Amino acid sequence: MKRDDYISWDEYFMGIALLSANRSKDPNTQVGACIVSKDNRILSIGYNGAPRGLHDDVMKWDREGSVIDTKYAYVCHGELNAILNYRGNLEGSKIYVALFPCNECAKAIIQAGIKEIIYKDDKYADTDLIKVSKMMLDTCGVKYKKYKSTNRKLTLEL
Repeated sequence: MKRDDYISWDEYFMGIALLSANRSKDPNTQVGACIVSKDNRILSIGYNGAPRGLHDDVMKWDREGSVIDTKYAYVCHGELNAILNYRGNLEGSKIYVALFPCNECAKAIIQAGIKEIIYKDDKYADTDLIKVSKMMLDTCGVKYKKYKSTNRKLTLEL
C-alpha cells in the first residue's frame, strides 16, 4: 500500500522555489523560482543575485540611496535567472515563484512563452509596477494564481 502523506506537485515545486531562495545573498529579499514543464518536470531554477562575474562581496546590497549605490541596478531576479539558466524552449511551461513578478520579469516570462505563474506572496500588489505587470500578463494570456499554502512543515537535514 502506498503512503498517502506525500507532498503535492504544487508543494513540491513551490518548495524547490523557496529552497532556491536560500541561495540568495540579498540581506532583505530572497526570491527563488522554479520553471516546470506541462508534464511536471523541472526545467530550470533561479534565485535573485548578482550577475555572473560580479562577485557577491562587491555587489551593492543597499535599498536606499542613489541608483548606483543600491541593489536595484545590479540584481538579477530569480525569475530572470531561471529563464536565462535554461537553454531550450520554455513555451507552455509554468513558473513557481516566491514573490509576484515585477514588470521586468513579467516581460521576460511573456517573451519566454511561460503560460502560468504560481506565486506565494504579492506584497507589492498596490505598486504601479506590479499593476503594470498584471496588465501585461492579462493582455498576453499568462495566467497567475496565488499558491494555496497547506502550512505543511518539512524538515531537511543537510
